[in-house]
Amino acid sequence: MSATAHDTPAEHDPVEEVTRHIPVVIPLAGAILIFLLAFIAVKMA
Repeated sequence: MSATAHDTPAEHDPVEEVTRHIPVVIPLAGAILIFLLAFIAVKMA
């Protein structure tokens, strides 16, 4: 049996590059969103 195409390290997978950063980006985006919503609520009060 021959090796599959995804076993070669020379290939560049853009999806893998994006999903590597998801555990950092999603909580950071959530924190920014919560801060902005709280700022708007205080400003309107």
